[in-house]
Amino acid sequence: MNGDAKSCLLDELRDAQEATVVSVQSIDGALSPELLRRLIEIGFLPGERVSIVGRGVPGGHPLAVRIGTSTFALRRAEARCVQVLPTDSEVRS
Repeated sequence: MNGDAKSCLLDELRDAQEATVVSVQSIDGALSPELLRRLIEIGFLPGERVSIVGRGVPGGHPLAVRIGTSTFALRRAEARCVQVLPTDSEVRS
């Protein structure tokens, strides 16, 4: 991604942790241009606030992600295409 040491991928956020979207881009072609465009169309735009509100059981996916006033279920591959800047420095390990 952009190399910013404080940024992380969306799926690395802790539950309920807020962050700001930095960029949306496919890692190693993991998602098609159409799916990336869909993420942008539903609101994953730079500067938007985002948080993870839940995780599927078992395995932790899909992720329930809130952006604005909407909540979406994202697969881990989709969440890994969204780079975010957490409001604090702690992320999931």
